[in-house]
Amino acid sequence: MNNGQLAFEKPLVELRDKIAELRKFTQDKEIDLSEEIATLEEKARRLEGQIYGNLTTWQKVQIARHVSRPTTQDYIQHIFTDFIELHGDRLYGDDPAIIGGIAKFNGSPVTVIGHERGKDTKDKIARNFGLPHPEGYRKALRLMQQADKFNRPIICFVDTQGAHPGVEAEERGQSEAIARNLREMAGLRVPIICVVTGEGGSGGALAISVGNRLLMLENAYYSVISPEGAAAILWRDSTKAQEAAEALKITAQDLYSLGVVDKIIPEPKGGAHKDVTTQAHAIQEAIQEELTPLLSMKEEDLVLDRHRKFEKIGVFTTVGNG
Repeated sequence: MNNGQLAFEKPLVELRDKIAELRKFTQDKEIDLSEEIATLEEKARRLEGQIYGNLTTWQKVQIARHVSRPTTQDYIQHIFTDFIELHGDRLYGDDPAIIGGIAKFNGSPVTVIGHERGKDTKDKIARNFGLPHPEGYRKALRLMQQADKFNRPIICFVDTQGAHPGVEAEERGQSEAIARNLREMAGLRVPIICVVTGEGGSGGALAISVGNRLLMLENAYYSVISPEGAAAILWRDSTKAQEAAEALKITAQDLYSLGVVDKIIPEPKGGAHKDVTTQAHAIQEAIQEELTPLLSMKEEDLVLDRHRKFEKIGVFTTVGNG
């Protein structure tokens, strides 16, 4: 990747650079090259459609991991108003890999929570690249329980490679923190909307994904394990990540067809980082569309609705005695 350019985008970038050169040449030399420029622009439009209209699973994974892909902070800034960030799990400390607090969504109070992987190098290191420790998940649960107490809908943004795998995280109860979130989220009496905006990796993602509705951006992925991790296990060769990505069925389109995802949110051509404002508006509309019917449901029906969503996922078979 060069300046955020992905390898499969190189032909399109080179063509656009050529168009820019011709425009500059036309301006500097006062020579009319409008016909040649128009021809190249049409070629660029066709090439753009070919590239982004036929993305492989691995290419979508690359877009989901793009260095400039919007983070939870970007979406909070564009979608919500009056955001007040809340810190700490009241047990150990604050985890900057999880950001959350109270905000207004289209004028109504909500609780918003999400993974935050950071922007520049310093910020990424401070936020542990979006890999939460147990205190991050306990902070998220504290905010969700507060939302349940005060009858505020919960909106979660999922974007993590997974929970932090370090010794210190295990010492502080990483598995227990994730398992507790799964159990407690299942019984919350307020609407929960979860949006996978980038990477949705393993229990680290699932710990804030037990919602009434699960939405995914077009180029995001959601998986029990990263493609590299699956390749290392299946073939003992992490370089086979592309093959693993295809086999895992981790794209929004795959998961929608399997009934895991309720809605796919379209992205600008090339990915969410191409136009953050447009992307945020699309997310806002999708959340409102899914949230409106949930707001009219009784508390017990919301819990039942959530349970039924997960009961429908997967196929169960029993083997008889002959």
